[in-house]
Amino acid sequence: MPNVKPPARRVTTYKIVQGIIGVVLAGYLIWRLFVVFIANPSYGPDTWARFAIAGLILGSVYALVAIGYTLVYGILRMINFAHGDIMMIGAFGGYFVFEALKSIPTPTLADPELTFLNAHPVLSVIAAFIVGVSIAALSGYFLEKIAYRPLRGAPRLVPLISAIGASIFLENAAQLLFGAQRRDYANPIVLTRGEGWGIPIGGSNVILTYTGVLTVVISTLIMIALYLLVMRTRLGRSMRAVSENKQVAALMGIDVDGVISRTFIISGALAGAAGVMWGIHLGLVYHFVGFIPGIKAFTAAVLGGIGNIPGAMIGGLFLGLVESLGPAGLGINFQLKDVIAFGILVLVLIFRPTGIIGEVLTEEKV
Repeated sequence: MPNVKPPARRVTTYKIVQGIIGVVLAGYLIWRLFVVFIANPSYGPDTWARFAIAGLILGSVYALVAIGYTLVYGILRMINFAHGDIMMIGAFGGYFVFEALKSIPTPTLADPELTFLNAHPVLSVIAAFIVGVSIAALSGYFLEKIAYRPLRGAPRLVPLISAIGASIFLENAAQLLFGAQRRDYANPIVLTRGEGWGIPIGGSNVILTYTGVLTVVISTLIMIALYLLVMRTRLGRSMRAVSENKQVAALMGIDVDGVISRTFIISGALAGAAGVMWGIHLGLVYHFVGFIPGIKAFTAAVLGGIGNIPGAMIGGLFLGLVESLGPAGLGINFQLKDVIAFGILVLVLIFRPTGIIGEVLTEEKV
């Protein structure tokens, strides 16, 4: 079907309307920020620091999940809407590891009731990550084999519907297997939620929690390792080649199906790590825990530029900060943070569909 360009008058009208909307939104934001920060300040610097720290921690989790969306989109040009539920599976994996280690007694003279979880916290956390990441990676592998590979040559809408169906299946399967109740993560004592280092800001102590620092540090290390994997290794070069053109990559001797499977394994592993960190820091896991973070991570991926790994990192961190600082900055109820997150998605799609960093699209990708 030949490309039909819209009339110039229609394009001009659209740009005018877009500009008017942009000016109105910018004016509203400037007015709200003036009221909140200058005319009638509601919070001190210590409160803003707490908001920023919370946003950075949340954003680092969003960034990990968003990279998983970006990897799959870069290879198959599809949105894996079951990705958030892979995160949920990883969170359950870490939860059950902690529960198992909590039941192993390792008594000492000082503490006869000591368990393995508290006697060896570092080993316990490593074991939780290994199990959570492994189960999530395996789930991603089988998800691609069962739900996506048979639909490889189908129109784009077909695998998208399959992804939504896979998401619903995983949520209901988890509910049947683990129950609908919310479960508390039994962290080691050294990672007690809410405890951490006190930083004096504005005459008050701002707590930098142990779980928050662990989340940010591990997320940063994983993102750096993934970037090096994609840019500096043979597998990364194969992934980029398959992303550019599958047929040419196959002619060059690249196992396209194998690269796609490994991409889903890596994507699932990222989601599993994010799930374990979500449980350790926030403390709750249930069958629906990955849905909203998954959708927000998709928003972060679009915000940074879907298909762009650095963009996904930046988009995740930016979304976490905006979600945490936005309600206070705009002077609205904190329960409306989800409205801000998804409102950003709409605005990005209207004003900059390619995202903050954007993506260079070849004719094959369009």
